[in-house]
Amino acid sequence: MNKLLPGYFYLFLLLFVGVGVEASPKSSPKERTLHNHAFHSLSFGEGRGEASRQTINFNTGWKFHLAYDVRKQPETINVTLPHTWNAKDVLSGNGNYQRESGIYEKAFSVNSAWKNKRLFLHFDGVNSVATVLVNKHFVTEHKGGYTAFCVEITDLVKPGEANQVEVQVSNAARADVLPLSGDFNVYGGIHRPVSLLVTAKDCISPLDHASPGVYLTPRSVSAQSATVNVLTKLSVAETAGLQLRSELVDAGQHVVASVTNVVSNNRNAVQTISLKQPHLWNGKADPYLYSVQVSLLKNGQVIDQVVQPLGLRYYHVDANKGFTLNGKYLDLHGVGFHEDVEGKGSALDTSDYDKDMQLIREIGANALRLTHYPHGKYFYDLCDRNGLVVWSEIPLVGPGGYTGAGYLKNPELEQQARQVLTEMIRQNYNHPSVCFWGLFNELKLDHDDPVPFIKELNALAKKEDPNRPTTCATFLDSDRFNQVSDLIAWNKYYGWYAGEFKQIGAWADKTHHNYPQKPFAVSEYGAGGSPFKHTENNVKPDADSRFHPEEWQTSYHEMNWLELSKRTFIWGKFVWALADFGSSIRTEGDTSGINDKGLVTYDRKVKKDAFYFYKANWNPEPMLYITDRRNTMRTQQAITVKIYSTLAHVKLKVNGKDITNGEPDEFHIIRWENVPLQKGKNKIEVSVGTGEKTLQDSCEWILEDGNGITKSN
Repeated sequence: MNKLLPGYFYLFLLLFVGVGVEASPKSSPKERTLHNHAFHSLSFGEGRGEASRQTINFNTGWKFHLAYDVRKQPETINVTLPHTWNAKDVLSGNGNYQRESGIYEKAFSVNSAWKNKRLFLHFDGVNSVATVLVNKHFVTEHKGGYTAFCVEITDLVKPGEANQVEVQVSNAARADVLPLSGDFNVYGGIHRPVSLLVTAKDCISPLDHASPGVYLTPRSVSAQSATVNVLTKLSVAETAGLQLRSELVDAGQHVVASVTNVVSNNRNAVQTISLKQPHLWNGKADPYLYSVQVSLLKNGQVIDQVVQPLGLRYYHVDANKGFTLNGKYLDLHGVGFHEDVEGKGSALDTSDYDKDMQLIREIGANALRLTHYPHGKYFYDLCDRNGLVVWSEIPLVGPGGYTGAGYLKNPELEQQARQVLTEMIRQNYNHPSVCFWGLFNELKLDHDDPVPFIKELNALAKKEDPNRPTTCATFLDSDRFNQVSDLIAWNKYYGWYAGEFKQIGAWADKTHHNYPQKPFAVSEYGAGGSPFKHTENNVKPDADSRFHPEEWQTSYHEMNWLELSKRTFIWGKFVWALADFGSSIRTEGDTSGINDKGLVTYDRKVKKDAFYFYKANWNPEPMLYITDRRNTMRTQQAITVKIYSTLAHVKLKVNGKDITNGEPDEFHIIRWENVPLQKGKNKIEVSVGTGEKTLQDSCEWILEDGNGITKSN
């Protein structure tokens, strides 16, 4: 474990933060592809003295077997990382899925030209405990599956010869590793990419909790000027002949400011760059990114370089006025979600991240809660580039309404929580999208009291990064956690587990009245819904049952958003969840082992009606959508046709006959009541002219005999 940085580091953290990470803007398409897989800042230095670092994709050529197979020749399978052994067995609806140990092995050669280089292995995430051996020698153990770690292997490898790396991985439940519990699966494996990093003997350190080794802290940011402090962590034997150069580059690849200093300290270097009339990072409206190129020079030649994008912005959260970005109010609304895709579990590749980001862009979210752990590096990069405001949290997760504890006063567990919090902050310090550090989710008070320790975590977070506010998500209706973090948020499910839709508005008003100085958000709200189960009479279902009709989920979101959207003092509203996800404890809805509160299905193939409701309200692009479209078998002759539209003067036709035109209300809903159906097939059509083209949507419903109330497709 790396020690905490020297005290003066925190002096520079007192300045405002807002930066990002991506490949060097000068990199080739191939190099950018490497970046996407390695999730690490790349820099290239052909013709630059000793040449700068290489980041090499280390994801192929692995062999895997479960650890209990200790035969001389165990049955192995060939795998490409990311990988998990749990992608399928978690869907049995049995909480006792494979939480055990697996072994990954890879043979690799070390270029003889690297004889005078340093070699590091960078793991983006191994769930949950990783033991790394190189050529059968122990290198390190890392606890926690959702943060990166980096180890040096220079002295353990043999240039010009075959070498072997072995990673022993366990996702077994342990009292000293987060999370202790939670409504999601802990997928075992090397479930994020791995990179081999090759540097010069003197380099920018990759060993500061696997951070980029460069910390960019903008301060005094305004439309007129900005100053950026650059703290660089060095791993240098001798400082003679060394210089450090930091260049600020705009989006057009022009150097707009530069500073060069002699290296006098072999561990840290601090520089300052000033800029007049900066182009601000302004969320979705204008996610403008500069880059900062930090180069280590020896006798005037670049021997190492790290490139970090820089987002210049300032923001504030107020108990009465909500969230402001660059001095203007911004209604933060978005989703929470897990790194979990059907058939892959948490072993996602860049195409999976891209697909989820496309869904987020389509729905029109401007904020994300990355639940319930730090997500993969590549996704933070996507958030920077797409202008999303992000809440990132550690996996200190309570069981909510379930049995068990999310926290125990265990010194080893507390140390692991401190470690994960430190890693999350240092690894993601340079992302303008990240605006909130989350300390816990749904801790209970029926075991050891977590409040004193959460206050300690909050102090650590403020020491690491005094600029970003801390927050947490509770489900307890009390003020017990109100003083443990800068902000507070509640998970509320009125109209699903208990209560009525409209109660969320009354609750918000009461909370605001009771705690007028405490800014609060709604960190989760949602309901289960299946696009394959339907009802004509929208009666509240039992949340624990197998029948989760899509129509109730849609009504839930319509009515909850109606209440929440009126209350601008709520600094953030986060739907739970973007997509259905695996949860082995669930035996409800269509499929065991699935939490079906997503706005899209687990495989991302079906967007539920509620998805389109938010798209109509959050995304200003022209749209037209018929709801209840999958409820194809009808027994009631007089029906309501409901559509979502961002455009006025919508025409409705039923079986080719014109019905009265409709106008959307303030939530972009149009309802035609008592529309008659004929026996058998009925074609429903809606259309609206946009001036340039006509938007159309249609579906088919069948009126059948009988008096049934609910029907399944």
